[in-house]
Amino acid sequence: MASSTFSKQKPCDSCWTPKQNKVFEKALAKYDKDTPDRWHNVAKAVGGKSAEEVKRHYEILLEDLRHIESGHVPIPNYRSTPSTFPL
Repeated sequence: MASSTFSKQKPCDSCWTPKQNKVFEKALAKYDKDTPDRWHNVAKAVGGKSAEEVKRHYEILLEDLRHIESGHVPIPNYRSTPSTFPL
């Protein structure tokens, strides 16, 4: 997440575990934009988050993607070595 975006969040909004993020991603795929009560369903799947919190998390994700795609976030230069990534 971009630090400028992160600083705008309330503390409770930023408390997403890796597991919650993975469930969130899967729920977004399952409940697409045409699904009635999408955010309620996503929140129920994630657990411990309100529909408003998951909707805000999605909006932050979209904002971050826009920053990345517009070139405002540099792409990291990952180096691989034979010992790091064996064939």
